[in-house]
This record gives sequence, structure tokens and C-alpha cells, in this order.
Amino acid sequence: MTLYLSKTDKIIRPWYKENSKEIEPEVLVENQAAISTRVAPSFLRIGQIELFARRVKNNSHNKALNELKMIIKRLIIVNYKSDIDINLPFKEQIINLAFLYRERLISLVVNWIRVGYCQGNFNSDNCALGGYTLDYGPFGFCELFDPNFQPWTGGGNHFSFLNQPAAAEINFNMFIKSLKLALENEVDLLERLDIIQQDFKISMQEKIKIMWTRKLGLKEYDESLLNNLFQLMIITKVDYTKFFRLLSDIPKEISSLKKSFYQDCSIEIDSLWNNWLKAWYKSLKQVNDINKISLDMKKVNPRYTWREWLISFAYKAAERGDFSLIKELQVVFDNPYEDLSIDLQNKYDLIRPLKFFNKGGISHYSCSS
Repeated sequence: MTLYLSKTDKIIRPWYKENSKEIEPEVLVENQAAISTRVAPSFLRIGQIELFARRVKNNSHNKALNELKMIIKRLIIVNYKSDIDINLPFKEQIINLAFLYRERLISLVVNWIRVGYCQGNFNSDNCALGGYTLDYGPFGFCELFDPNFQPWTGGGNHFSFLNQPAAAEINFNMFIKSLKLALENEVDLLERLDIIQQDFKISMQEKIKIMWTRKLGLKEYDESLLNNLFQLMIITKVDYTKFFRLLSDIPKEISSLKKSFYQDCSIEIDSLWNNWLKAWYKSLKQVNDINKISLDMKKVNPRYTWREWLISFAYKAAERGDFSLIKELQVVFDNPYEDLSIDLQNKYDLIRPLKFFNKGGISHYSCSS
């Protein structure tokens, strides 16, 4: 990704006043004009396949079906040529495409949740068919743990942090619906697509269970242990990234985790935490090698994450011609699982200061801004 900045042209855009707590932007601000360039194998999204499928369904013109097939072929060549044999009959290629994309999309969303990423506006227009993160609209990373975390003011709960699997399933269903039109009346092939579609939820749930199991360093998925953890994280107001990283040190008591808490705990809450830690530690001992568990957990629980309040200092300095913080952040984000230097840890391994909560442009932002 590159950014080309104009030295002469400026633009006017909506934004928030300093220290604003408003939901929507209140003022217009002047910024240097810039062109942001993203590089990807392709920019094909479900919404584009959906558009061509609608033309077929509505009989928009006599070449609509052929155009739908052409864009599907283009998708296979650009994003799946190493996985799909183009010598197969085209209709067989479609079946392979449906399965492969299902697995890529599920893997993408599971890893989003693993690192705390929320797409914000995860509709079919912003769902890349290559199975990678492409849209950089109103996204954000969960800091204070909240299953309904949503950085975009217009996103609603349907695109919130832990609802992303459901949003992905809706997008995938639209993709399958579009592919079916290219198979016309091939009953057997349509049934195979139905099976791939029906198995989406089951496959997603299985992958998510594996992800939580790895984040907790467990040998097997424990739903009760996880649900109790979620309740404690919400009650205690825990930082998502900081908590799981500290947990990766395999603490035996709650005091070692309190650097990830946004508020002080009562004696009762401390006791609940210590009880949970005892239950968790008992499960860990089934694996035997605690040091290996810790190392493995640190491979899936990053130390550093994108925090908008930190990023804002960097881009404000860049506006003044000082790119030192941008370069420093590049080092941090290139190595999110590493300890790095003490100076960088002290600077970037932090939870959000209270003054940045509910601040417009930091904790939330509109799509237009």
C-alpha cells in the first residue's frame, strides 16, 4: 500500500472537533490531497459477482449469462489458478471454487477474531473473493473487550466483532446463489453446491473452536471455560490484546493480568478470576510442557495491535513532514508477536488511556469521514 501526497492541492472533508464525543462528524477540515494505492492479486468481490448474477436473473440482455461465466473464469484464473485445474470442465471448476473460497473466507474471519480485527462494514461489496483482507473502510481493532464492538457509527451489531462469522455466512450464501445461475439446470452439481453452502456454519464453528483452543493453550476445546472467561472479561473491562498476551505467560494468579484491566477489581471479582485461573491451569497440565504452551500461545496472541489513538499521533506528525513515527510503527507491525526493545514495549504495548474512550475519530468514525 502506498500514499502519494500532493504538495499543492487540498481537500475538504467532514471530521470531528478536538476531544469530541459526538457520533457523527461536526466540522469540515482541510487536508492535503492524497492518492492511496492498494496492491492485491485482484479486487474482485462478492458484490461484483452478485451484480452479474442479478443481470442474468432479470434477463437484462442476451449476453448476461455469458458475462457471469466470464467473470467467474476470471476469478479462478487470478485467485485460484494454483488450486483449480483449468482443464476440468468449467462446471466442475465452479464446485471447486465454492469449496476453496468457503475455506479461505472462514480462515480469514477466524483470524480476524483471533487478533481482534473488526471489518466494520462487512457486506458483500467489501468481501474479497480472494479470501484476504482488502477493504480498509471503517475498520478497527477491539481494545476494551466487547462482543458487539463496532468502530463504524453506521455498522450496527450485524457487522460487530463477534458477529463477523454470521456476516461472512450471509455473504457466502449470496456467492453460492450467484454461482448457481452459472450451473443452469445441472441438478447434481446444484446439490453439491447446496452441501458446500449448508456446511459453512459447521465448518466456521469448528475453526473458531480450534482458534479459541489455541489462544488459551488448551489441548481440547472447553466451552464452559471459554464462556466463563468471556463473562469475566466483560465484567472486569479487559483489553483484548493485552489480556491474551499476558495470559500467554501462564500466570497462576490474577495480579499478573491486571495490567490489561481498565478498572480496579473488587475482592469478589479477584476471587472469580483466581478460580477461573485454577480451572484453566488444571486443563493446561494435561499438555504437560508449560513452557511450550507459553511459546505456542505467544505465536497466536500478538503483543502489539493497531490502536487508533496511537496511530493518530503518527499521521498528525506525518502531516507536519515528520515520518519517524510512521517508520517506527512499521517496525512494530512487521513484528507484532515479538517482544522488541524495551523502548518500543513501553511506547506501544499499552492499553487505551481513558481520555480516548468515546472520542470521535479515535474510538469511532463515520463512513464519510
